[in-house]
Amino acid sequence: MVFFSKLFGSNKENNTKVVEPVEYKGFLIYQDSLAENGQYRIAGKITKEIEGELKEHRFIRSDVVSGKGDADDLMLKKAQMFIDQMGDGIFG
Repeated sequence: MVFFSKLFGSNKENNTKVVEPVEYKGFLIYQDSLAENGQYRIAGKITKEIEGELKEHRFIRSDVVSGKGDADDLMLKKAQMFIDQMGDGIFG
């Protein structure tokens, strides 16, 4: 029964997760750490609208930490540092 629920979708719950962005210097940072072997890998995306087009840079870091909150906090700090260093060049 579980196989069919996964194959065709289950009406019991919607597993779509919503990640709220953090605005930083005109960029939107989406913290989206990945669960991996009981730890969390730092991951997410940075977006910005440039000349009417939404640009996106997605990244997954090699860093892993024990908690999701810690991974999301670290991702935010790394993304902010990346933005400070690269600016709009992130998308180039």
